[in-house]
Amino acid sequence: MPHSPESPEPRGPSQRPGPQGRPGVPRRSVVAALAGLGAAGALGACGPARPRTRAGESLRARFHMTPPSGWLCDGQRPVVLNGRTHLYYLHARTNAGPGGWDVCTTEDLVAFSGNRVAIPMQDGVPVWTGSAVVDEENTAGFGAGALVVLATRPTGGEARHQEQYLYWSRDGESFTARPDPVIANPDADGAVTPEQIGNAEWFRDPKVVRDPERSQWVCVIGRRKYLSVYVSGDLLEWSWASNFDYLVDGAADLGGMECPDLFRITADDGGEHWVIAASMDGSASGLPMTYAYWVGRWDGARFTAHDPAPQWLDWGWDWYSAVTWPSAQDPERVRCAIGWMNNWKYAARDAPTDATDGYNGQMSVVRRIRLAHRPDGRYSLLSEPVPALRDALGEPRTLKRQEVSGRWEAPWSGRAYELEVDIEWDAADDVGVSVGCTPDDARRTDIGVRDGRVYVDRGPSDRADCSFLPYWRAEAPIDPAARRVRLRIEVDMQSVEVFVDDGGAVLSQQVHFEADDALVRLYAHGGCAVFSNAAFRPARA
Repeated sequence: MPHSPESPEPRGPSQRPGPQGRPGVPRRSVVAALAGLGAAGALGACGPARPRTRAGESLRARFHMTPPSGWLCDGQRPVVLNGRTHLYYLHARTNAGPGGWDVCTTEDLVAFSGNRVAIPMQDGVPVWTGSAVVDEENTAGFGAGALVVLATRPTGGEARHQEQYLYWSRDGESFTARPDPVIANPDADGAVTPEQIGNAEWFRDPKVVRDPERSQWVCVIGRRKYLSVYVSGDLLEWSWASNFDYLVDGAADLGGMECPDLFRITADDGGEHWVIAASMDGSASGLPMTYAYWVGRWDGARFTAHDPAPQWLDWGWDWYSAVTWPSAQDPERVRCAIGWMNNWKYAARDAPTDATDGYNGQMSVVRRIRLAHRPDGRYSLLSEPVPALRDALGEPRTLKRQEVSGRWEAPWSGRAYELEVDIEWDAADDVGVSVGCTPDDARRTDIGVRDGRVYVDRGPSDRADCSFLPYWRAEAPIDPAARRVRLRIEVDMQSVEVFVDDGGAVLSQQVHFEADDALVRLYAHGGCAVFSNAAFRPARA
């Protein structure tokens, strides 16, 4: 099993060679989709989006967190203060522009409100991703229950001087900043070669957690090809403990590690495990570009994975910089998770909501995740939407059974709803549900199963003025012998999230639905399929 290096000092970048650019090859086969699109659909070539909507229509998500205005980026791990969950997030006035932390609150993990600035830019230098902890034992000396934040800032505005700064607050709204970094960049001043400079420019996104067994704080920091782990007794003085290197035993190169995570969780068989994770780009290796995680053990200084191969909490194109935190109901066994529904391949461009509503970006629905011992011996995280989401949806309209061969128009329509359905088939080779269909079926998003893969294909609903090309089709593996699947589909104005069976696979995608993209069709090609136990729940007004 892999382990972090034994070097007594934080490792220098020269010991981890690798490409400096992030891979851009898609993990999905899109040859057929590319044909005939033309230059207008080239990625990155789109100008301001021109949404085809009804006059005055809002595209704002109905049951997802969105900013009042401006550009939303990474979410920061939520904390509970005075009975309300506080979600901090990166916010800027312009798309991909500099900014700081804003905060909003929620009581049910579905409806968010009270957006306001929490940690602003200082002297023109932005505040990047980090994490907040409640210092119940007053280890830092700011008072019992103080909120302490570690966040990355590029000291002096220089990329190679990304360092970790501390902010603290008594109310979670106004913060006091310490002027100097509490974790300095160990590679910044000595970086000379392009390889060394590249590693120095990747020292960010501190995730701080409490290790109660050893009465210490642990901070995991994203690096160019590994994670650096630091420990502290008081949140102020930190010492390097180890590195977690995923490039072992011929593992696929997934690029840099951003927005790391570390937590302890009890599995469904009662065993206790630790999980380390990061948002990574596996597209060049045919893997997702979302939240990769490893299950293993923590000994107080280093993390050791049970398996060198990562697992993925989402297989779509749009679930990045995700964060997890303990659930209020069962903090040892269940965690909550939320992700940024965007992708750095196209995140900086204008979106249709820029024109209709003056904002860009949204978070995913909040999930509950639990650790399950799988039949193949692995421990894997399973996901499902939080139960409170049902309160934001109307009464279900049901369909007990429908046999389909070809395409069949379901008796529901809308642009914000949840649809659950069981699908069974024998000879059919492609079965699923199309959402956001136009009456002529020219525009739609297909969600189905074919050749042992579950997929979400937004290609038929793509737009030349703001194309996702070539990142259209997302896929996740399922049992190739399966002839039954249950899908739980969350459709919300400009997004689709699909939970498969027990939540072992999830696919999250932005979709640019337009005014007439509202019909739902069931399909089975190459044979018949039976759709049963369907429930369609529209979002409440």
